[in-house]
This record gives sequence, C-alpha cells and structure tokens, in this order.
Amino acid sequence: MKRDLVNGAVSGVLATAVMSTVMLAGDRAGLMPDQPPRRIARAFMPGHRHRPKRGEGVLGAISHFGFGGVCGALFALPWEGRRAPLTVGVGYGLAIWLVSYQGWVPALGILPPISSDRPGRPVVMAAGHVVYGVVLALAVNGLNAALGSRRP
Repeated sequence: MKRDLVNGAVSGVLATAVMSTVMLAGDRAGLMPDQPPRRIARAFMPGHRHRPKRGEGVLGAISHFGFGGVCGALFALPWEGRRAPLTVGVGYGLAIWLVSYQGWVPALGILPPISSDRPGRPVVMAAGHVVYGVVLALAVNGLNAALGSRRP
C-alpha cells in the first residue's frame, strides 16, 4: 500500500507538470490570462483576496503540484499493481475539475463556476484535466509494471 501511495504521488506530480503545459499554452493563447493555481494561492494569502501578491506564483505552483500529487496517490490506491484503464484516468481528471471549479473554488469566491466563467478558461482547464488523467493512468501503470516484479 505504501508503495502504491508513493507511485501515485510521483505519477500525480508528473501528470501535474504535463497538465501545467496545457494551462500555460492556454495562457499564451490568451484563453486564460490568470492561472487558477495562482488565484487560489492569492485567496489564501494575507491581504485582499483578489489583488496580486508577492510570492503567489511560487505558492500557487507548490500547492498545485502538492494537490496533484495527493490526487495521484488517491488514484493509485485501488489499482494495487493492476492496470488502470485510461478512461478511468480521464474520468478522474474531469471529476477533479468539476469538484474543484464547479464546487469548492467558486464556493470560496476565488473564481466563478464553470458555467459562468470566461469562455476560454473552462475549455483549457477541461483539456488540462483530461491530460492529467491520461498521464496519471499511464504513469501509475508504468510504475506498477516496473515495480511489479519486486513485490513481496
């Protein structure tokens, strides 16, 4: 179980890195000018929750990778050395997006819900979470296969 958690966390961090490239591409394309992890970090820092703050980019990146790692660890648990279907990874990534961006993020007043957000951000974020789910499943499967022969 401990190995599955570690494999999942490592896979989640890798998946978050790949997902972040989708988000940065969306930013560069003008579809998402203010990165959600930065906005979330800003809301939890002292001062006005909607004004830019020193260090929010670093805190946003750290918290984004931490959240991605924890979600990856949780994803890996039920597979215990078995292959996770890519479709399950995609569904998991989209579920994280919906729970976050239609749920707790707007409930805390950080960003509007998906249904009311600026047109480009939901598309980029949905695509990023699909990529997260695919990469997460592939990485968990790869680590499970590589370490499977070493299981006691």
